[in-house]
Amino acid sequence: MTPTWYERRILLGCMTLAAAVTAGTLLLADFAQEPDQDLTLNMAAAAPAPAHQQAVNQPALVSDAPESADLERVKLSQQSFQRGGMGSRALMAFTVRNANAYDIKDLELLCAFRSRDGRYTTERRKRVADTVRMKSRKAFPTMLVGHVNVRADKARCSLVTASRA
Repeated sequence: MTPTWYERRILLGCMTLAAAVTAGTLLLADFAQEPDQDLTLNMAAAAPAPAHQQAVNQPALVSDAPESADLERVKLSQQSFQRGGMGSRALMAFTVRNANAYDIKDLELLCAFRSRDGRYTTERRKRVADTVRMKSRKAFPTMLVGHVNVRADKARCSLVTASRA
């Protein structure tokens, strides 16, 4: 007895469904892992190169390079994050506190963004070409950091480099 066209369609549909479930299980197994809830920055990418590597990579005449500031006495505070545009633009507001005995300029920030479930993470760098006076603080309201995933809802920035003014 040969199957009818209706029975053949049901059999073909079941085989297609089984193949799709098998492929989905194999390809998407890593998404079932628990996401990392910690919002940390990739400090390996943010850290400057060791001194012996800088000496090899830099040209012999580096007298024009600005002297770097002591970042232990410079802090970011009052960070807030909001989205702009159609939800993909990251707007950060923050305050820089300079406790050094000299002015600092050309701040470079590294910001990490993540979604509520931790799956979508983005890192962006932003150079702020402004001067913060010695032993003072300066507020930077609503600065565009870059484009991020539209699902990002938490952000954290850290100061990577700054130079003496």
